Amino acid sequence: MDFALSEEQTAIFEMARAFGEDHIAPHALAWEKDGEIPKSLWPQLAELGFGCLFVSEQAGGSGLSRLDGTLVFEALSMACPSVAAMLSIHNMCVSMIEKYGSADLQSRVLPQANAMDMFLSYCLTEPGSGSDAAALKSKAVRTNEGYEVTGIKAFISGGGYSDAYLVMCRTGDDGPKGISTLFVEDGSPGLSFGGLEDKMGWRSQPTRQVQMDGCKVPFENLVGEEGKGFSYAMSGLDGGRLNISACSLGAAQSALDKTVAYMGERKAFGRTIDQFQALQFRLADLEIELQAARVMLRQAAWKLDTGAPDATHHCAMAKKFVTEAGSRIVNQCLQLHGGYGYLADYGIEKLMRDVRVHEILEGTNEIMRLIVARKFKT
Repeated sequence: MDFALSEEQTAIFEMARAFGEDHIAPHALAWEKDGEIPKSLWPQLAELGFGCLFVSEQAGGSGLSRLDGTLVFEALSMACPSVAAMLSIHNMCVSMIEKYGSADLQSRVLPQANAMDMFLSYCLTEPGSGSDAAALKSKAVRTNEGYEVTGIKAFISGGGYSDAYLVMCRTGDDGPKGISTLFVEDGSPGLSFGGLEDKMGWRSQPTRQVQMDGCKVPFENLVGEEGKGFSYAMSGLDGGRLNISACSLGAAQSALDKTVAYMGERKAFGRTIDQFQALQFRLADLEIELQAARVMLRQAAWKLDTGAPDATHHCAMAKKFVTEAGSRIVNQCLQLHGGYGYLADYGIEKLMRDVRVHEILEGTNEIMRLIVARKFKT
Protein backbone atom coordinates (compact mmCIF):
# COMPACT_ATOMS: atom_id res chain seq x y z
CA MET A 1 0.00 0.00 0.00
CA ASP A 2 1.36 3.38 -1.06
CA PHE A 3 0.57 5.99 1.58
CA ALA A 4 1.33 8.92 -0.73
CA LEU A 5 -1.53 10.63 -2.51
CA SER A 6 -1.18 10.96 -6.27
CA GLU A 7 -1.09 14.38 -7.92
CA GLU A 8 -4.68 13.84 -9.04
CA GLN A 9 -5.82 12.92 -5.53
CA THR A 10 -4.07 15.96 -4.08
CA ALA A 11 -5.81 18.11 -6.68
CA ILE A 12 -9.21 16.59 -5.80
CA PHE A 13 -8.66 17.37 -2.11
CA GLU A 14 -7.51 20.92 -2.77
CA MET A 15 -10.40 21.57 -5.16
CA ALA A 16 -12.92 20.40 -2.57
CA ARG A 17 -11.25 22.37 0.22
CA ALA A 18 -11.14 25.56 -1.85
CA PHE A 19 -14.81 25.21 -2.76
CA GLY A 20 -15.69 24.67 0.89
CA GLU A 21 -13.73 27.69 2.02
CA ASP A 22 -15.30 29.95 -0.63
CA HIS A 23 -18.87 28.70 -0.92
CA ILE A 24 -19.75 26.79 2.27
CA ALA A 25 -17.83 27.98 5.34
CA PRO A 26 -18.93 31.65 5.12
CA HIS A 27 -22.60 30.57 5.13
CA ALA A 28 -22.59 27.51 7.40
CA LEU A 29 -23.91 29.24 10.51
CA ALA A 30 -26.61 31.09 8.55
CA TRP A 31 -27.76 27.86 6.89
CA GLU A 32 -27.90 26.24 10.30
CA LYS A 33 -30.16 29.03 11.59
CA ASP A 34 -32.33 28.75 8.47
CA GLY A 35 -32.54 24.97 8.94
CA GLU A 36 -31.87 24.32 5.29
CA ILE A 37 -28.99 24.17 2.82
CA PRO A 38 -30.01 26.17 -0.26
CA LYS A 39 -30.69 23.88 -3.20
CA SER A 40 -28.67 26.22 -5.42
CA LEU A 41 -25.50 24.85 -3.78
CA TRP A 42 -25.86 21.33 -5.16
CA PRO A 43 -25.52 22.09 -8.89
CA GLN A 44 -22.36 24.04 -8.07
CA LEU A 45 -20.92 20.93 -6.41
CA ALA A 46 -22.13 18.86 -9.35
CA GLU A 47 -20.08 21.03 -11.70
CA LEU A 48 -17.02 19.67 -9.88
CA GLY A 49 -18.29 16.10 -10.34
CA PHE A 50 -19.26 15.74 -6.69
CA GLY A 51 -22.87 14.74 -7.33
CA CYS A 52 -21.87 11.41 -8.87
CA LEU A 53 -18.54 10.60 -7.25
CA PHE A 54 -18.75 6.82 -7.54
CA VAL A 55 -20.88 6.56 -10.68
CA SER A 56 -18.92 5.22 -13.64
CA GLU A 57 -17.79 7.57 -16.37
CA GLN A 58 -19.87 5.54 -18.86
CA ALA A 59 -22.97 6.52 -16.86
CA GLY A 60 -21.96 10.16 -16.74
CA GLY A 61 -20.28 10.02 -13.35
CA SER A 62 -16.86 10.89 -11.99
CA GLY A 63 -15.76 7.27 -11.55
CA LEU A 64 -13.73 7.99 -8.43
CA SER A 65 -12.43 5.40 -6.01
CA ARG A 66 -13.63 5.15 -2.43
CA LEU A 67 -10.30 6.58 -1.29
CA ASP A 68 -10.80 9.54 -3.60
CA GLY A 69 -14.24 10.01 -2.09
CA THR A 70 -12.89 10.19 1.45
CA LEU A 71 -10.69 13.07 0.34
CA VAL A 72 -13.71 14.99 -0.95
CA PHE A 73 -15.73 14.49 2.23
CA GLU A 74 -12.80 15.26 4.51
CA ALA A 75 -12.11 18.50 2.67
CA LEU A 76 -15.74 19.64 2.53
CA SER A 77 -16.24 18.80 6.21
CA MET A 78 -13.51 21.24 7.09
CA ALA A 79 -16.07 23.84 5.98
CA CYS A 80 -19.22 22.16 7.30
CA PRO A 81 -19.76 18.49 8.25
CA SER A 82 -23.53 18.84 7.82
CA VAL A 83 -23.24 19.80 4.15
CA ALA A 84 -20.63 17.13 3.45
CA ALA A 85 -22.69 14.40 5.13
CA MET A 86 -25.81 15.31 3.17
CA LEU A 87 -23.80 15.12 -0.05
CA SER A 88 -22.65 11.65 1.04
CA ILE A 89 -26.26 10.47 1.37
CA HIS A 90 -27.09 11.63 -2.16
CA ASN A 91 -24.02 9.88 -3.52
CA MET A 92 -24.95 6.63 -1.77
CA CYS A 93 -28.36 6.71 -3.46
CA VAL A 94 -27.02 7.57 -6.90
CA SER A 95 -24.51 4.73 -6.69
CA MET A 96 -27.28 2.28 -5.81
CA ILE A 97 -29.33 3.41 -8.83
CA GLU A 98 -26.39 2.81 -11.17
CA LYS A 99 -25.41 -0.50 -9.60
CA TYR A 100 -28.84 -2.09 -9.27
CA GLY A 101 -31.38 -0.03 -11.22
CA SER A 102 -32.79 -1.08 -14.58
CA ALA A 103 -31.62 0.62 -17.76
CA ASP A 104 -34.92 2.52 -17.85
CA LEU A 105 -34.57 3.75 -14.26
CA GLN A 106 -30.96 4.76 -14.84
CA SER A 107 -31.87 6.72 -17.98
CA ARG A 108 -34.64 8.56 -16.13
CA VAL A 109 -32.72 9.30 -12.93
CA LEU A 110 -28.97 9.46 -13.43
CA PRO A 111 -28.68 12.50 -15.74
CA GLN A 112 -30.65 14.66 -13.29
CA ALA A 113 -29.11 13.12 -10.16
CA ASN A 114 -25.56 13.41 -11.49
CA ALA A 115 -26.18 17.10 -12.18
CA MET A 116 -27.86 17.40 -8.77
CA ASP A 117 -30.95 18.88 -10.32
CA MET A 118 -32.54 15.93 -8.52
CA PHE A 119 -31.53 15.38 -4.89
CA LEU A 120 -31.97 11.90 -3.39
CA SER A 121 -32.53 10.64 0.17
CA TYR A 122 -32.03 7.18 1.66
CA CYS A 123 -34.91 5.67 3.65
CA LEU A 124 -34.08 2.59 5.71
CA THR A 125 -34.54 3.43 9.40
CA GLU A 126 -37.99 3.23 11.00
CA PRO A 127 -39.26 4.28 14.44
CA GLY A 128 -39.06 0.68 15.65
CA SER A 129 -36.09 -0.58 13.66
CA GLY A 130 -32.79 1.23 13.84
CA SER A 131 -29.86 -1.10 14.35
CA ASP A 132 -32.18 -4.05 13.63
CA ALA A 133 -32.90 -2.72 10.15
CA ALA A 134 -34.07 -6.07 8.79
CA ALA A 135 -37.08 -5.83 11.13
CA LEU A 136 -38.56 -2.92 9.16
CA LYS A 137 -42.36 -2.92 8.82
CA SER A 138 -43.05 -0.62 5.85
CA LYS A 139 -45.00 -2.77 3.41
CA ALA A 140 -45.44 -2.59 -0.35
CA VAL A 141 -48.49 -4.39 -1.78
CA ARG A 142 -48.72 -5.18 -5.48
CA THR A 143 -51.59 -3.66 -7.47
CA ASN A 144 -52.43 -3.66 -11.16
CA GLU A 145 -50.45 -0.44 -11.65
CA GLY A 146 -47.51 -1.06 -9.34
CA TYR A 147 -47.10 -0.94 -5.56
CA GLU A 148 -48.95 0.72 -2.72
CA VAL A 149 -46.55 1.42 0.14
CA THR A 150 -47.60 2.00 3.73
CA GLY A 151 -45.20 2.77 6.56
CA ILE A 152 -43.06 5.39 8.25
CA LYS A 153 -39.35 6.10 7.87
CA ALA A 154 -37.60 7.99 10.66
CA PHE A 155 -34.62 10.36 10.91
CA ILE A 156 -34.54 10.94 7.15
CA SER A 157 -32.09 13.64 6.10
CA GLY A 158 -33.79 15.53 3.31
CA GLY A 159 -37.30 14.46 4.29
CA GLY A 160 -39.65 16.90 2.59
CA TYR A 161 -36.65 18.54 0.89
CA SER A 162 -35.39 15.91 -1.54
CA ASP A 163 -36.78 15.20 -4.99
CA ALA A 164 -36.92 11.43 -4.56
CA TYR A 165 -36.38 8.74 -1.94
CA LEU A 166 -34.84 5.27 -2.04
CA VAL A 167 -37.24 3.39 0.22
CA MET A 168 -36.55 -0.05 1.66
CA CYS A 169 -39.88 -1.80 2.23
CA ARG A 170 -41.31 -5.26 2.69
CA THR A 171 -42.68 -6.99 -0.39
CA GLY A 172 -42.40 -10.49 1.05
CA ASP A 173 -42.06 -12.43 4.28
CA ASP A 174 -40.40 -11.31 7.50
CA GLY A 175 -36.61 -11.07 7.51
CA PRO A 176 -34.08 -9.53 5.14
CA LYS A 177 -35.09 -11.62 2.10
CA GLY A 178 -38.56 -10.07 2.11
CA ILE A 179 -37.28 -6.52 1.57
CA SER A 180 -37.19 -4.62 -1.72
CA THR A 181 -36.05 -1.12 -2.73
CA LEU A 182 -38.37 1.35 -4.43
CA PHE A 183 -37.63 4.71 -6.01
CA VAL A 184 -40.32 7.03 -4.65
CA GLU A 185 -40.63 10.42 -6.29
CA ASP A 186 -41.66 13.53 -4.41
CA GLY A 187 -45.31 14.31 -5.02
CA SER A 188 -46.31 10.65 -5.28
CA PRO A 189 -49.92 10.12 -4.10
CA GLY A 190 -49.91 9.00 -0.47
CA LEU A 191 -46.46 10.45 0.33
CA SER A 192 -46.23 12.98 3.16
CA PHE A 193 -43.77 14.15 5.80
CA GLY A 194 -43.64 14.71 9.54
CA GLY A 195 -42.62 17.89 11.30
CA LEU A 196 -39.09 19.23 11.16
CA GLU A 197 -36.94 17.49 13.78
CA ASP A 198 -35.21 19.80 16.26
CA LYS A 199 -31.72 18.28 16.37
CA MET A 200 -28.54 18.78 18.36
CA GLY A 201 -26.39 19.04 15.21
CA TRP A 202 -26.65 18.79 11.44
CA ARG A 203 -29.19 21.58 11.82
CA SER A 204 -28.78 22.77 8.23
CA GLN A 205 -30.06 19.38 7.07
CA PRO A 206 -33.87 19.28 7.20
CA THR A 207 -34.77 15.98 8.89
CA ARG A 208 -38.31 14.62 8.97
CA GLN A 209 -40.25 11.40 9.01
CA VAL A 210 -41.17 10.12 5.56
CA GLN A 211 -44.76 8.88 5.77
CA MET A 212 -46.43 6.62 3.22
CA ASP A 213 -50.14 5.83 3.33
CA GLY A 214 -50.99 3.73 0.30
CA CYS A 215 -48.24 5.61 -1.54
CA LYS A 216 -48.44 4.70 -5.22
CA VAL A 217 -45.19 3.63 -6.91
CA PRO A 218 -45.10 2.26 -10.49
CA PHE A 219 -43.52 -1.13 -11.20
CA GLU A 220 -40.74 0.51 -13.21
CA ASN A 221 -39.53 2.24 -10.03
CA LEU A 222 -38.49 -1.06 -8.44
CA VAL A 223 -34.73 -0.95 -7.95
CA GLY A 224 -33.23 -4.26 -9.06
CA GLU A 225 -35.14 -7.37 -8.03
CA GLU A 226 -37.80 -7.99 -5.44
CA GLY A 227 -36.43 -9.48 -2.24
CA LYS A 228 -32.91 -8.13 -2.71
CA GLY A 229 -33.45 -4.65 -1.32
CA PHE A 230 -31.84 -5.36 2.02
CA SER A 231 -28.65 -6.63 0.40
CA TYR A 232 -28.64 -3.52 -1.80
CA ALA A 233 -29.02 -1.31 1.25
CA MET A 234 -26.24 -3.09 3.13
CA SER A 235 -23.88 -3.01 0.14
CA GLY A 236 -23.85 0.76 0.24
CA LEU A 237 -23.05 0.97 3.93
CA ASP A 238 -19.34 0.11 3.74
CA GLY A 239 -18.79 3.16 1.54
CA GLY A 240 -21.17 5.24 3.64
CA ARG A 241 -19.17 4.38 6.75
CA LEU A 242 -16.00 5.58 5.07
CA ASN A 243 -17.70 8.80 4.01
CA ILE A 244 -19.02 9.61 7.47
CA SER A 245 -15.64 8.79 8.99
CA ALA A 246 -14.08 11.25 6.55
CA CYS A 247 -16.60 13.86 7.72
CA SER A 248 -15.39 13.34 11.31
CA LEU A 249 -11.79 13.56 10.14
CA GLY A 250 -12.35 16.85 8.33
CA ALA A 251 -14.17 18.33 11.31
CA ALA A 252 -11.36 17.28 13.64
CA GLN A 253 -8.73 18.78 11.34
CA SER A 254 -10.65 22.03 11.14
CA ALA A 255 -11.02 22.16 14.92
CA LEU A 256 -7.32 21.51 15.43
CA ASP A 257 -6.33 24.17 12.89
CA LYS A 258 -8.59 26.72 14.59
CA THR A 259 -7.19 25.77 17.99
CA VAL A 260 -3.54 26.11 16.97
CA ALA A 261 -4.27 29.56 15.54
CA TYR A 262 -6.21 30.60 18.65
CA MET A 263 -3.48 29.42 21.03
CA GLY A 264 -0.90 31.42 19.11
CA GLU A 265 -2.85 34.60 19.82
CA ARG A 266 -4.40 34.05 23.26
CA LYS A 267 -2.20 35.25 26.08
CA ALA A 268 -2.13 34.23 29.72
CA PHE A 269 0.45 34.99 32.39
CA GLY A 270 2.43 37.15 29.97
CA ARG A 271 2.80 34.75 27.02
CA THR A 272 0.72 33.04 24.36
CA ILE A 273 -0.78 29.81 25.63
CA ASP A 274 0.90 27.73 22.95
CA GLN A 275 4.13 28.30 24.91
CA PHE A 276 2.96 26.23 27.88
CA GLN A 277 4.37 22.71 27.73
CA ALA A 278 1.28 21.11 29.24
CA LEU A 279 -0.84 22.55 26.44
CA GLN A 280 1.77 21.69 23.81
CA PHE A 281 1.52 18.07 24.93
CA ARG A 282 -2.28 18.24 24.60
CA LEU A 283 -1.87 19.43 21.01
CA ALA A 284 0.65 16.69 20.32
CA ASP A 285 -1.79 14.04 21.53
CA LEU A 286 -4.52 15.44 19.29
CA GLU A 287 -2.24 15.45 16.26
CA ILE A 288 -1.16 11.86 16.92
CA GLU A 289 -4.75 10.66 17.22
CA LEU A 290 -5.79 12.60 14.11
CA GLN A 291 -3.03 11.11 11.98
CA ALA A 292 -3.73 7.60 13.27
CA ALA A 293 -7.39 8.03 12.32
CA ARG A 294 -6.44 9.26 8.84
CA VAL A 295 -4.20 6.25 8.20
CA MET A 296 -6.86 3.83 9.43
CA LEU A 297 -9.52 5.42 7.23
CA ARG A 298 -7.37 5.37 4.11
CA GLN A 299 -6.38 1.76 4.68
CA ALA A 300 -10.04 0.78 4.94
CA ALA A 301 -10.83 2.71 1.75
CA TRP A 302 -7.96 0.93 -0.01
CA LYS A 303 -9.35 -2.41 1.18
CA LEU A 304 -12.78 -1.58 -0.24
CA ASP A 305 -11.33 -0.33 -3.53
CA THR A 306 -9.26 -3.50 -4.02
CA GLY A 307 -12.12 -5.85 -3.10
CA ALA A 308 -10.27 -7.29 -0.11
CA PRO A 309 -12.25 -10.07 1.62
CA ASP A 310 -11.93 -8.28 4.96
CA ALA A 311 -13.02 -4.87 3.62
CA THR A 312 -16.25 -4.79 5.66
CA HIS A 313 -14.26 -5.64 8.80
CA HIS A 314 -11.87 -2.76 8.18
CA CYS A 315 -14.63 -0.30 7.23
CA ALA A 316 -16.37 -1.08 10.52
CA MET A 317 -13.14 -0.62 12.50
CA ALA A 318 -12.43 2.66 10.75
CA LYS A 319 -15.95 3.94 11.32
CA LYS A 320 -15.79 3.18 15.03
CA PHE A 321 -12.28 4.52 15.58
CA VAL A 322 -12.37 7.61 13.37
CA THR A 323 -15.78 8.91 14.46
CA GLU A 324 -14.93 8.51 18.15
CA ALA A 325 -11.51 10.06 17.62
CA GLY A 326 -13.14 12.97 15.80
CA SER A 327 -15.49 13.60 18.72
CA ARG A 328 -12.66 13.45 21.25
CA ILE A 329 -10.43 15.79 19.23
CA VAL A 330 -13.15 18.39 18.68
CA ASN A 331 -14.14 18.24 22.34
CA GLN A 332 -10.54 18.81 23.44
CA CYS A 333 -10.21 21.68 20.98
CA LEU A 334 -13.28 23.27 22.53
CA GLN A 335 -11.64 22.88 25.95
CA LEU A 336 -8.43 24.52 24.74
CA HIS A 337 -10.48 27.50 23.56
CA GLY A 338 -11.77 27.95 27.11
CA GLY A 339 -15.00 29.90 27.35
CA TYR A 340 -14.66 31.10 23.78
CA GLY A 341 -15.02 27.55 22.53
CA TYR A 342 -18.55 27.56 23.88
CA LEU A 343 -19.49 30.53 21.69
CA ALA A 344 -20.88 30.09 18.20
CA ASP A 345 -18.60 32.73 16.67
CA TYR A 346 -15.52 30.51 17.05
CA GLY A 347 -17.02 27.60 15.15
CA ILE A 348 -15.93 24.85 17.54
CA GLU A 349 -19.25 24.27 19.30
CA LYS A 350 -20.96 23.70 15.93
CA LEU A 351 -18.35 21.10 14.99
CA MET A 352 -18.91 19.42 18.36
CA ARG A 353 -22.65 19.21 17.76
CA ASP A 354 -22.28 18.07 14.16
CA VAL A 355 -19.82 15.23 14.72
CA ARG A 356 -21.63 13.60 17.63
CA VAL A 357 -24.20 11.92 15.41
CA HIS A 358 -21.48 10.26 13.33
CA GLU A 359 -21.12 7.65 16.09
CA ILE A 360 -24.81 6.76 15.64
CA LEU A 361 -25.64 6.75 11.94
CA GLU A 362 -24.50 4.40 9.16
CA GLY A 363 -24.71 1.71 11.85
CA THR A 364 -24.10 2.66 15.47
CA ASN A 365 -20.61 2.13 16.82
CA GLU A 366 -22.03 -0.65 18.96
CA ILE A 367 -22.95 -2.44 15.72
CA MET A 368 -19.45 -1.73 14.40
CA ARG A 369 -18.08 -3.59 17.41
CA LEU A 370 -20.37 -6.53 16.64
CA ILE A 371 -19.09 -6.65 13.07
CA VAL A 372 -15.48 -6.60 14.24
CA ALA A 373 -16.15 -9.22 16.91
CA ARG A 374 -17.44 -11.71 14.30
CA LYS A 375 -13.82 -12.36 13.35
CA PHE A 376 -13.30 -14.08 16.69
CA LYS A 377 -16.27 -16.42 16.47
CA THR A 378 -15.42 -20.10 16.01
